Amino acid sequence: MTQHVPDIVIVTGMSGAGRSTAAKALEDLDWFVVDNLPPGLLATMADLGGRVQDAVPRIAVVVDVRSRAFTSDLHSAIGELEARGVRPRVVFLEANDDALVRRFESVRRPHPLQADGRIPDGIARERAQLLEIRAAADLVIDTSDLNVHQLRAKVVDAFGDTGGESSLRATVVSFGYKYGLPVDADLVVDCRFLPNPHWIPELRPQNGRDEPVRDYVLGQRGAKEFLDSYTDVLRLLIEGYEREGKHYVTLAVGCTGGKHRSVAMAEQFGQRLRDEGVDVQVSHRDLGRE
Repeated sequence: MTQHVPDIVIVTGMSGAGRSTAAKALEDLDWFVVDNLPPGLLATMADLGGRVQDAVPRIAVVVDVRSRAFTSDLHSAIGELEARGVRPRVVFLEANDDALVRRFESVRRPHPLQADGRIPDGIARERAQLLEIRAAADLVIDTSDLNVHQLRAKVVDAFGDTGGESSLRATVVSFGYKYGLPVDADLVVDCRFLPNPHWIPELRPQNGRDEPVRDYVLGQRGAKEFLDSYTDVLRLLIEGYEREGKHYVTLAVGCTGGKHRSVAMAEQFGQRLRDEGVDVQVSHRDLGRE
């Protein structure tokens, strides 16, 4: 029977990080969603979905560590799909330990890997098992500080239709180093080489989206040259990512507090990526946090 090649997304990640919410969001976008599928059945699912008579063009599969030999089985299944000309995208849902513990305690259920131990024990076991999968994921979403509506919005941003010229979707996020690096960052840009507007009394209460702060940051020696040079790097990366079939990239732009320099520079990088035809979302993680 004639086959077409379906678009396949594998949703995986930490238990309690929001896999079910992500799957429901994909279902609302008209993806055919299968929950808790053993990795060994992925190729069979792709074959069934690719039959032209009843073709299913977009399939999302939720897999997790409840499957035996999860990591090796999933790697093997992805390899088998790629050998058949199917390039699945892997979405990894992440959250920090504190957030996961709170979520399990709020619903009063055990972690699937905690056995006779405590919830943190199960989280540690699962995180260790998922290290390789997380490293190979196409898209990592950190849900530690997201509610269900915000997570759904991120999924829609990633998988909704786009009129952009590029198949790559980029997230540019500003952050403050004193609050830690974004765990889902693919690339990190450090803006702390620029003078800090925090020490200018009239600029301190403003942020990088305000014109006086933006003009101050962009007017500093080296700011424009840095933007130009790193944009050239991003242009090369975009071409390479697209050749390799990578669909998502997160660029994290940091300064000390995530209020002035990183915000102004993140907005500039976002605009420059749009000028390259990339679908871009700009967010400011730590703005208003102080």
